[in-house]
Amino acid sequence: MSRRRTVVVTLLGIAALALPAAATAAPPPPAEPSAPYRVAGFGLRPLPELAAPPSAGLGQFPAGFGDYHTYGELRAELVALAAAHPDVVRVSSYGTSLEGRALPLVKVSDSVATDEAEPEVLFSCGQHAREHLTVEMCLHIVTRLVEGHGNDPALTALVDSREVWVMPMTNPDGAEFDIATGAFAQWRKNRQPTPGSIAIGTDLNRNWGTQWGCCGGSSDSPFADDYRGPAPFSAPETAQLRDWVGSRVIGGEQQITTHIDWHAFSELVLWPYGFTESDSAPGLDAEAAATFRALGEAMAAKNGYTPQQSSDFYVTDGTINDWMWAEHGIWSYTFEMYPSSQEQGGFYPTDNVIGPQTSRNDAAVDLLLDYADCVPRIIGVTC
Repeated sequence: MSRRRTVVVTLLGIAALALPAAATAAPPPPAEPSAPYRVAGFGLRPLPELAAPPSAGLGQFPAGFGDYHTYGELRAELVALAAAHPDVVRVSSYGTSLEGRALPLVKVSDSVATDEAEPEVLFSCGQHAREHLTVEMCLHIVTRLVEGHGNDPALTALVDSREVWVMPMTNPDGAEFDIATGAFAQWRKNRQPTPGSIAIGTDLNRNWGTQWGCCGGSSDSPFADDYRGPAPFSAPETAQLRDWVGSRVIGGEQQITTHIDWHAFSELVLWPYGFTESDSAPGLDAEAAATFRALGEAMAAKNGYTPQQSSDFYVTDGTINDWMWAEHGIWSYTFEMYPSSQEQGGFYPTDNVIGPQTSRNDAAVDLLLDYADCVPRIIGVTC
């Protein structure tokens, strides 16, 4: 029995399926592009047209991701929430991005217009542009606290005794660029040009001043995803966040006591330091290290993440957590959100996970808020 030969060829950029032709077929005129294949004994017929992948409009999330919020949608939802609950939530800005977008800042408190003598807690999201699930996390925190106030006794108690600050999109230029074409660009950095280079962008979470560029935990190449920038705080987004945190020093005392910076992915709870593999280092003694670990492990027990010192994941330098602790004594954590692997969606899980994966962190967030008055009491130390 003769073996049937099937070959796929491309003619003038058009895919075609080549099948054996009858032996008596007359050769086509030499000018026809298919001539060499027909002479060799193949007949040609067009392949079925392939369906184009789902796409979205410019500046929109692709199909399957439509419940994620663009910058404009996020701001509109926050404004609507503030209008519905003016006594509990206030929306403002802590600065302006490189491309001129307001950097949104949300305050949640029972007397939101008053600067009360209460422990302050900060949540920041979206330093890395493509980690869109983190923006949804910050929006979820705001919505849950605001709508729970007066309805849920536990949440009401937390809001009444804390001042909660939320920065839901700290890198709006990068986030908007990532979806600018209606397809994901896999963009991580901000959109800042690099002097003397055609490369664009600084990794905001390698641009912080503590141990900037010290220890092989960032890159000096402007083309690298973890490019640290030409100098600490060279990115306007980090410089303005730094200045706002500094503004919360009142009467010589930093009002912010605890902080989570949300990232994705790997399902981890991380704490300082990231620049050294030692548990303790200058400014972080054994008691502080034990406190970081105890609260980190307690929060991880709530959401099922893996708790570890940041450098146990990998060494990083110039990060927000190290700076928050070293400069201000803020108990600062990173949460790496869902998924645990690239195979589950990596940086781009579909929008059906937003609800379950943000609410998964509710108990951990509540625990951080609860300990904001005195974090060391988790190891039995009074403040």
